[in-house]
Amino acid sequence: MVKVGAIILAAGMSTRMGSQKLFANLCGKPLFRYAVETVVQSKLSPIVLIGGENVGKLKRLTKDLPMVQVIANRNYSSGMASSLKRGIAEVAGKVDGAVIVLADQPLVQVEVIEQLIAHYKGARSRGIQIVRPSYNGKAGHPVLFDSQLFAEFDQIDGDEGGRSIVARKHKKLITVNFENGYWGEDVDTPKDLAKLQNYANEN
Repeated sequence: MVKVGAIILAAGMSTRMGSQKLFANLCGKPLFRYAVETVVQSKLSPIVLIGGENVGKLKRLTKDLPMVQVIANRNYSSGMASSLKRGIAEVAGKVDGAVIVLADQPLVQVEVIEQLIAHYKGARSRGIQIVRPSYNGKAGHPVLFDSQLFAEFDQIDGDEGGRSIVARKHKKLITVNFENGYWGEDVDTPKDLAKLQNYANEN
């Protein structure tokens, strides 16, 4: 049985937002909760939520979700790579693959994660090690990495995610296409938040 876990990145400093975006109100709920709840509904295990200076608040706001482990990244200010490494260290040896989820993408659907996992299970015997979504033709997140690639994360630094790994291993990657471009939108600015708020209100 193929086991897939999740690493949710929630340690960013929201410099472009002006305040901590992960706790911004989106339709009556903290922004980051959407990504967390989607992962929980997808029944991934283990689920690790990587926080930075806000780790205490993340723990308080997820205490109703005991399956979510909130992990502190004390090096969060150095960039996303440190959070990825922290998450990989937590799931290594426990899973065959891990889905890397961004906490500032509230509209990613359960269907997306389920499709990534289904394609991964169907293609890993052919050497596929990365599965990522495309939204209306634009590559996005979350991205599923096979555990054979976990050691690759040791080579990244600063604010880089897994882009260089994807570039090096592009022959071992497949993309799953979704038509809804909003599903892949992230929130970096108040304007982004307003855009998604309007979309959510209309749908």
